Amino acid sequence: MTPIASPTQDELKALVAQAALAYLVPGQIIGVGTGSTVNQFIEALARVKDQVPAAVSSSEASTERLRAIGIAVLDANEVERLSVYIDGADEIDGQGCMIKGGGAALTREKIVAALAERFICIADESKLVEKLGAFPLPVEVVPMACEHVVRRFQALGGTASLRMRGSDPLVTDNGQHILDVRGLSIEDPLALESAINQWPGVVTVGIFAHQRAQVCLLGTPKGVRTLSY
Repeated sequence: MTPIASPTQDELKALVAQAALAYLVPGQIIGVGTGSTVNQFIEALARVKDQVPAAVSSSEASTERLRAIGIAVLDANEVERLSVYIDGADEIDGQGCMIKGGGAALTREKIVAALAERFICIADESKLVEKLGAFPLPVEVVPMACEHVVRRFQALGGTASLRMRGSDPLVTDNGQHILDVRGLSIEDPLALESAINQWPGVVTVGIFAHQRAQVCLLGTPKGVRTLSY
């Protein structure tokens, strides 16, 4: 008897992307995040685009994909609220707190998440952790503050490095730089997010505790596991 192959990571992403369609509210504007799992969601969205009058996107890349399937993209300033925001995560814990920003879109992701009534996280099971911090914590910073922020993280026991694209610092859609911080053990995500956000020069820290997920659709070899917080 031929053994059944375990689903690939891409297949798990497609599974949760499809499951996320059930959380759309027909006729209401949605928020759409950034990343490889969200790209699968946008593909799935093409089949039900008549239910979605418009979207607010967290990155230029997602905006292009949404427009390519015929969904209008609005500026965040044009909407007062969103029924739902659908995005992935680099890590998510048992309370729905996340680390995000591996795709460098964390600031816009946090803005769109703040407009939404519900954050639906779509991820494969490798992203579920007991405690945040194994994934390097992204922090978007004003370029002139980089070294100051590096030193602040050193005082917390973390090692921050500038994210590069080739031989140059990566520049976000907002014209800023990203520091990736390793070596942190995040015991209290809400408190650490609040503290880092007060540091001069920090635009956004990639801890999503104030804008945590209400639901996580987790792709597993046995199917989609739904976690509610």
